[in-house]
Amino acid sequence: MTGLLLDTHVALWFVGEPQRLGVQAKGMLSSQPVWLSSVSLWEIAIKQQLGKLSVDGDLAAVLRASGVAELKLSWEHASRYPDADLANKDPFDRVLLGQASSEGLRFLTADRAILAAQLPFVIDARE
Repeated sequence: MTGLLLDTHVALWFVGEPQRLGVQAKGMLSSQPVWLSSVSLWEIAIKQQLGKLSVDGDLAAVLRASGVAELKLSWEHASRYPDADLANKDPFDRVLLGQASSEGLRFLTADRAILAAQLPFVIDARE
């Protein structure tokens, strides 16, 4: 598999606040396959339920219409969960990194803890 896996917040920027993305990130998003994990939609649903996030409309439909493909969580992805050595303990970040790693995808994020880990397949979405 080739392309980019979007971090949850980057997917929200992509469809709602594209000005937050850097020039390099925008170029990559327009020139290769783009994936979003089903885990990201789960994370968004949890944050909406807790009142930490509000998303209008059918986000999955908007993402599909924007050319974003769904990456479902597999057993292999889940087994890669402990491979991520991050300063934060966010389980969603760890699963997303496991997915990107096992699928050979580059991971687009602006998360400081993930960027600080200096993983070779991680790209700063603000650049």
